Amino acid sequence: MNTRTNDLGRDPVHPLLLRLALPSILAQLVNMLYNIVDRIYIGHIPGVGAAALTGVGVTMPVILLITAFSSLIGMGGAPRAAIKMGQQDNDGAERVLGTCFTTLLGISVVLTVFFLAFGRPLLMAFGASESTIDYAVAYMNIYVCGTIFVQMALGLNTFISTQGLTRISMMTVVIGAIINIVLDPVFIFLFGMGVEGAALATILSQAVSAVWVLKFLSSPKSSLRLRKKYLRPDPKIMGAVLALGVSPFIMQSTESLLNLVFNTSLQWYGGDLAVGSMTILASMMQFMMLPLMGLTQGTQPIISYNYGAQNNGRVRQAFSLLLRYAIGYTVFFWVLILAVPQLFVSMFTSDPQLVEYASWAMRIYLGASCIMGAQIACQQTFIAVGQAKSSLFLALLRKVILLIPLILILPFFFENKVMAVFLAEPVADLMATTVTVIMFTIQFRKILAKNEPHSKEEPV
Repeated sequence: MNTRTNDLGRDPVHPLLLRLALPSILAQLVNMLYNIVDRIYIGHIPGVGAAALTGVGVTMPVILLITAFSSLIGMGGAPRAAIKMGQQDNDGAERVLGTCFTTLLGISVVLTVFFLAFGRPLLMAFGASESTIDYAVAYMNIYVCGTIFVQMALGLNTFISTQGLTRISMMTVVIGAIINIVLDPVFIFLFGMGVEGAALATILSQAVSAVWVLKFLSSPKSSLRLRKKYLRPDPKIMGAVLALGVSPFIMQSTESLLNLVFNTSLQWYGGDLAVGSMTILASMMQFMMLPLMGLTQGTQPIISYNYGAQNNGRVRQAFSLLLRYAIGYTVFFWVLILAVPQLFVSMFTSDPQLVEYASWAMRIYLGASCIMGAQIACQQTFIAVGQAKSSLFLALLRKVILLIPLILILPFFFENKVMAVFLAEPVADLMATTVTVIMFTIQFRKILAKNEPHSKEEPV
């Protein structure tokens, strides 16, 4: 196991960012397979693939909400721990880790009980129909039993990457993904378990990832250790964690709300075919967003540590590189989507009607994805420097303030109602990115001015 230590405060910024970001990006690419491989296999189940895919797609709001709680604690706690480390307060950083661990345990119990009790009516509200609800319930009931593994694997893995050990955090994802990819066809096709087999493969692989994370954070190889004396939750620490974690939580939890609004609107205007297309489009949005999140996760330790150490020059350099790479990636992705949407859609289904419908919808839905790199870079940098209020506002802006109302309003202005629903996404992206960039340009300079620099900028 390679645990090479990266000096977040002194190593040259550009090669340091690449060393940290590339494993994180690879981890997210693998995580992308982790998230969509079930849908790829399910969509190709003989005879029932399209209906089963739509049913599993309806469970996405539940999955996103469970993941959002891991981000609330993990992405709220990891930057706080990194800032403490930059201030040479390792005990304080370990107190943050211990409080987050115990909180994740409690959240896991509550979420599991809630979804097992109220899952079926929720799935009907999320857009399931009589022909797809049984697939949705079968998948969800097994998946939520593994909530504790999701919380531990995703929520605590951020405390590994925030130490600069992105290769180790990458292995958390890679190990689970490989197990999932291997088990999926075995359970779905060989054992004939269908959607239940896909869910079982997922939670078993998450369990292995969770064990990996806990073992590493309990070992001497980790600068941040899980220690018994710090496991009692500290309300003051948790308040600070929640204040910072609420932004990524809203970003992900509102995806759950968005899926509800999208699916119900599309079910009303276009039926199961439109909802099935949305399952594929949401997967493609993950295709774009997860590598971006890997890039920001690799950059966050550099920004947070140096912000805590008051090395403003290194903070500026890291952000500049993050912005350039993020924009370059989203433009590249956008060109591919516009050129060959059928190539991506055919990964999920062989149904010719669904392929044609989803390919048409994809060009509309992801029409403004080329500018998302700027929004993500600015918003995640706000989180990295502990600016909870700004990151919270931006998280609310795109999805809650803009996108959800647009989904409901735009169909009144277009004859093609389904097209209008899909069009809400690029319109919201354009408006939100414009506001984000303007706001960041104004505030970032002020934030650094209050953070007295102790070092000169180094050449990138």
